[in-house]
Amino acid sequence: MTERVRPGTWRTNGPLAAGFAQLAGRVTRTAPPAIFTVLGRGRRTFWGWLAFAGTLMPFGSLPRSDSELVILRVAHLRGSDYEAAHHRSIARRAGLTGDQIEQLLSAGPEASYFTDRQQTLIAATDELIADDDLSDPTWERLHDHLDDRGCVEFLLLAGHYRMLATALHTMRIEPDQPR
Repeated sequence: MTERVRPGTWRTNGPLAAGFAQLAGRVTRTAPPAIFTVLGRGRRTFWGWLAFAGTLMPFGSLPRSDSELVILRVAHLRGSDYEAAHHRSIARRAGLTGDQIEQLLSAGPEASYFTDRQQTLIAATDELIADDDLSDPTWERLHDHLDDRGCVEFLLLAGHYRMLATALHTMRIEPDQPR
């Protein structure tokens, strides 16, 4: 696949966005992540997006392991190799096991690998991505585990990563290469 939007540079993205991408690459142990070098071409929209994204992950109210579970499940459901590759190590650092990560990236995760809360998040993510809605029973089950704030954050997190998966796929962005 040929990328449709090439990664930006200091000149196209500006020094702050380019510097941020360089720093992110050191953290992820990759080249500057394409998600930042490509979206950085938007200049103003990049900073607005980054602020919004940051309020969901890493600075959201959901535990990081819950956020990473949802992100990896959306990556699988939307066929986002980029997000799956980018979040595997983040999910490990957040406390998900290698087996859980592999299960999230499979067609039908086996329940025995997950707590009731995690199973609820997986089922809600699957339903939300498939239907753009949650049934009343799924909503009630989700609300048994998350308060109103958590439910809102869950919806925004899943929707945000669905949007990212679509954008990255449409621009044909490949996973970052390790250093």
